[in-house]
Amino acid sequence: IVDEKLPERSDQLGSWFMDQLRELKSPHVEEIRGKGLMIGVVIKQSSGTARPFCEALHTRGILAKETHHQVIRFAPPLTIGKEDLSFALQQAKEVLTA
Repeated sequence: IVDEKLPERSDQLGSWFMDQLRELKSPHVEEIRGKGLMIGVVIKQSSGTARPFCEALHTRGILAKETHHQVIRFAPPLTIGKEDLSFALQQAKEVLTA
């Protein structure tokens, strides 16, 4: 973990991922928060629960978990590549703007 600088890499990629999601300005999203690659997207009450969004992500090959009914939780492996994270981001953008 230390030799490969995974904590630093996680912070950089997580910040990038959250910044990209914030730029989206989805009408369904109340807040985006996280630390490193552990990221939560809080869904507005008016948009229902996070479950349908998570299910839509699953059909697109992205593992995301509904947490506390309103949060989509992303927690990819620390070793994820930028290309795979970009794919997940694109899928999340499409699901959150549908």
